[in-house]
Amino acid sequence: MKKIILLIILCILTVGHANENKKINDTFPQEIATMYSVKDGLPCEKVYEIKMNEKGKPNVKTSKGIAVFDGKKWKKSNKGKRIFEIQKLDIQPPVPEGQVLCWTHSGKKIAVGTINGLYICNSENKTWSRALPADEKYSWALRNVKTVVFDSQNRLWFGAEQGVGFKDEKGWQLFTGKEGLPFNKFTCAEPGENGVVWFGTEKGAIRCDGNKFSYRFSRRWLPNDFVNDIAVDTKGTAWIATNGGVSRIERKSMTLEDKADFFTDQVEKRHNRMGFIADCRLTEQFNVDSWTPKISDNDGMYTAMYGSAHAFNFAVTKNPQAKKLAKRSFDSCKWLVDITHEPGFPARVIIPIDWPEPVNEQYGKEYNERRQLTDPFWKQIQPRFPKNKDGKYRWKCDTSSDELAGHYFFYGIYYDLVAETEAEKKPVQQVVADITDHLIRNGFLLRDHDGEPTRWGNFSPEFFNSVFGWEQRGLNSMMMLSFLNVAYHVTGNQKYAETAKKLRNEHKYHINSMQSKMFFPADFVVPWDNNLCLMSMYGLMKYETDPELLLMYRLSLEHAWLHISKQKNAFWDVIYGALVQHFQKYVKSGVYSSGKVFPEAGPYSEFTAKQLFKSNLQKKHVLETLRAIPLDLIGYEMDNTHRLDVNFDSTPGQNPKVGWHYDSFALPIEERGHVRQDRDGFALYANEDNGFAEHEGTFFLLPYYMARYHGILK
Repeated sequence: MKKIILLIILCILTVGHANENKKINDTFPQEIATMYSVKDGLPCEKVYEIKMNEKGKPNVKTSKGIAVFDGKKWKKSNKGKRIFEIQKLDIQPPVPEGQVLCWTHSGKKIAVGTINGLYICNSENKTWSRALPADEKYSWALRNVKTVVFDSQNRLWFGAEQGVGFKDEKGWQLFTGKEGLPFNKFTCAEPGENGVVWFGTEKGAIRCDGNKFSYRFSRRWLPNDFVNDIAVDTKGTAWIATNGGVSRIERKSMTLEDKADFFTDQVEKRHNRMGFIADCRLTEQFNVDSWTPKISDNDGMYTAMYGSAHAFNFAVTKNPQAKKLAKRSFDSCKWLVDITHEPGFPARVIIPIDWPEPVNEQYGKEYNERRQLTDPFWKQIQPRFPKNKDGKYRWKCDTSSDELAGHYFFYGIYYDLVAETEAEKKPVQQVVADITDHLIRNGFLLRDHDGEPTRWGNFSPEFFNSVFGWEQRGLNSMMMLSFLNVAYHVTGNQKYAETAKKLRNEHKYHINSMQSKMFFPADFVVPWDNNLCLMSMYGLMKYETDPELLLMYRLSLEHAWLHISKQKNAFWDVIYGALVQHFQKYVKSGVYSSGKVFPEAGPYSEFTAKQLFKSNLQKKHVLETLRAIPLDLIGYEMDNTHRLDVNFDSTPGQNPKVGWHYDSFALPIEERGHVRQDRDGFALYANEDNGFAEHEGTFFLLPYYMARYHGILK
């Protein structure tokens, strides 16, 4: 009896603990696409129709016969012929023969789409009336009504040349690109669950719940963009027949923590190369099982970002596995610094000496000369992959500011959240001191093995005051001050604080930092600078104790973030939100109303601090983006320039393929091509390796765990 009672208590405690864990995240529907082709049993690639049979299984019709899905594969079958029989329209609408494009019925109601309009009939009295949809914005005499369907709430929907609309007891509601309709060349429509309707088009499928349109096109979602038919099963899974096969888009219930586990597993399985984290190559297009290891140009940054994700993970969950992954990332980043020609110079990449690619030949003299055609300051350096001292490895040189941003971002976080003992803190202090001393010793630049500065690693006053360095002045000044703040915080060595003071007093680095990135002209604006800026801002502001400097940096943060605030980049949004919270503590302390901060400027400090106290972050966008990030991080080609629901950027000199969604924000993340933090959310065209690479799940993990640590997600 005692054993039974103990078991009951244990079960209650276990359930209670499980329920507590569930409270971390609400469940949400994660969309997952699965493609089927002739390899999976389809009679041929082009599928004309798809219908659900009485057992709830999809059947397809092709020119080479009918097939049914058995749960894993498609098998030829003649039993499905009946569901593909063409139903006749017994009551003819008042239009010339041949003008009927589609029809549907619900109970006694019949709706017919024609070349010249939409007609509705009551089958009892056989009386037809032409529908002229109108709402507060629009009044339409419809043309080319390609689709009509009644949804599960008995609302009549249509898809026509003018747009989409539905009618309920309140009347008509109409949608164009201005209301979020992505495309209007319709081919079919099918009702789904809870009033949802799926539309097929000549370029993708559209899911609409009555308010929001979700656009599913490109190889991320479909084997071919021309949609011929759609069927929706009782679970809300859409089966989409295209000219290139069938796609199944299911909505799997999961939590953000489930998603984090998935992406950690994804990184560990396919993106860990000797402790370095990078994307992987796919030898077979779109097939992740064909992955092979790959080196990126910035292994240090991507490893640092993954390590930072699990440092935040450990701080939130105290999961020992998170600490283990963070430490492995730290050891790898430190190895990048320890392996090179001079103490403190971080390599971009480390590979074994028997790496299969001829890297030095690939980056040889001809390669450098080609690069110099578009970048006259590109370095002609050989070898680009020198050997290390024992000859077992090669390391990539010409290190950039990207690498430094990653290293310093990670080291401060790792030191604060993971390194719990003095023994754990000591190697962090050592590597930070080594890198910072290298920069100071070499006049605030990275000096390569040829004795010259690297192409993108110059933080010197001389460079900033030159004709070829002025546009990097703001960003690189801010980054250098950030590195020194991190170094002083981690090591406690006063010389780093004194060096920062010297750069401010003699070379105005803090003034330069107030415009921490370029916004215009377009030629000077690159999306990865946003990444460097926000990551470096984190260490700069977090470890700054002077309220005057903090106010200046807070102003710089606002200017930098406003330029990207509508991109719905969860990582940048979380950094911004965290730093505003940090600044708010200073404002609440009363320091900016004391009259001691910029006293020569009168009420400026108090006024500005009040203006910058408020966070402009919309936390709902962080949650929205984290939930919408696809589980599939293969790099696809995605061209959104055909969409009706985007506004193109008309700024002079801007890329013609840049624009934003009808709501003024970037397109939803699952409808964009990029799967990295350092991309332009407004880019309407993207091609991330065209299906021959998979990117690492840090894209989700870092903003997720960072948001939890800073209380932006609760």
